[in-house]
Amino acid sequence: MKTGFRLSELEFLTLDDLEPEGKRILVRVDINTPVDTKTGRLIERTRMEEAAVTLRALGKSKVVVCSHQGRVGEADFVPLEEHSRILSEVLGRDVRFVDDVMGPAARREAEELNDGEVLLLDNLRFMSEETQQYGSVEEAARTYIVQRLWRVFDGFVLDAFPTAHRAHPSIIGFPYYLPTAAGVLVMKELKQLQKLEIVQKGPFTAVLGGSKVRDRLEALEALLENRRADKVLVTGVLALVFLKAAGRYQGKLNKVDDAMISKAKELLQKYPPVIEMPKDMAIQRDGARVELPVGDLPPDAGPLDIGSRTIREYSKIIRSSGTVFMSGPPGAFEIEGFDVGTRELLQALASSFGTTIVSGGHLSTALDMLGLSKWIDHVSSAGGALIQALAGKELPLLRALEYSARKMREGGYAELLSRRAAAPTA
Repeated sequence: MKTGFRLSELEFLTLDDLEPEGKRILVRVDINTPVDTKTGRLIERTRMEEAAVTLRALGKSKVVVCSHQGRVGEADFVPLEEHSRILSEVLGRDVRFVDDVMGPAARREAEELNDGEVLLLDNLRFMSEETQQYGSVEEAARTYIVQRLWRVFDGFVLDAFPTAHRAHPSIIGFPYYLPTAAGVLVMKELKQLQKLEIVQKGPFTAVLGGSKVRDRLEALEALLENRRADKVLVTGVLALVFLKAAGRYQGKLNKVDDAMISKAKELLQKYPPVIEMPKDMAIQRDGARVELPVGDLPPDAGPLDIGSRTIREYSKIIRSSGTVFMSGPPGAFEIEGFDVGTRELLQALASSFGTTIVSGGHLSTALDMLGLSKWIDHVSSAGGALIQALAGKELPLLRALEYSARKMREGGYAELLSRRAAAPTA
């Protein structure tokens, strides 16, 4: 399960290369955080704590932070005002917020910053451009987000490793105009991936769950196509998609379309010995956990966890693996009685003699709750990006860093930055 890049082969700038003191720096982080659907409040602060490390390193700069949150139409598609409050608590200093992304208010607030001050822009995905992927740095640089913002800044920092697999303008567009450095989180992830490359061994097992079905299918296909997994254990909503594709589950699946079912069916046909599906699952009946064989699941009761038989079989595979990667919780671990699958599989990883990797904010939180983090070789808040990296896929964020390092070495930024003041705002 080797990654598609090696740290020693990557050329990129560091924070020191930007000489950031006294400069106005734009920092792309990923503080996309789970939202309580009942209250609309953020559930945890893991990614805020990670982002704070780089922001502290830029303590003598004028810092503007940008991030996305949620997806259009989803319950977690919210403004970043609460993020600024939590980020202020984590940093121990005020983080200003502006309910604008690239308009006059955002630019004015950024230009008025003093050294040591931090400003958070609103949700990048309020701009439709940020929901699209672009084929090159040059193409992404032509977007309004980049054109409206880049002239305000002296440098750009990419620290959004959980979004490293997305070629969005806020990831790959700014390096065209601004010297771009890797943030502390990106450096940490790359160093850890290099270590994992050295120590990991087969057989390789991926345990994939959670509710982001489209992302998981994309990652799963990459793992299988590049022969980076000997076994894939599916859980959560992803498992229900595969069970439905196999004709073993008749219930309705919210936010799952026919294309996802078709993709799951295609993968089952191409890799039948690799993909393992649950044999039993747990539903809620009269407030209690009830486990049933998959064939006996009622179509009107959505399963909330994997069952005991599945847990035993999956745990045995995990403990016999040389390298295990787990992303996404197996069930609704936040509901009392339905944390069993998450707890038991994480404990199986923690007691494994193989190399263990856990990714995603939900599982990171669960590990902390269980006190198991120190028994896992690598814990990352990144989900899809880490899977893509382990699958050997090219990560747009890393290519953007390489682009900037090369352009800096060739002197390509000097003229751009010298004439930016005279350039008209798009």
